[in-house]
Amino acid sequence: MGKKVYVGNISPEATRENLEALFSMFGTVEKAYIVTDHVTGQSKGFGFVVMSNDADATAAIAALNGKDCGGYTVKVSEAKGK
Repeated sequence: MGKKVYVGNISPEATRENLEALFSMFGTVEKAYIVTDHVTGQSKGFGFVVMSNDADATAAIAALNGKDCGGYTVKVSEAKGK
C-alpha cells in the first residue's frame, strides 16, 4: 500500500472523483474517499487519498496544504495511523 494523505476542510460538494483528479496531478492515486456521516450520508468535511509512493504524497502535501480548493482552505498532511 502507498502513502496515505489526510485532506481536511473540503467542500461539502466535493466528491471522490474531485479528490482523485486533484491529487492525480502529483502522481498515481491508488484510492480516494470522503468520510461521510453514517446516518445522513453527508460529507464530514474530510477525506483520505492513498498515493502510490512517498515522493508523490510529499509533493501533493507541499503543493496543496493551505490552498483554496472550491472556496475552502484545505489542510493536507500525512495521515496519522490508527
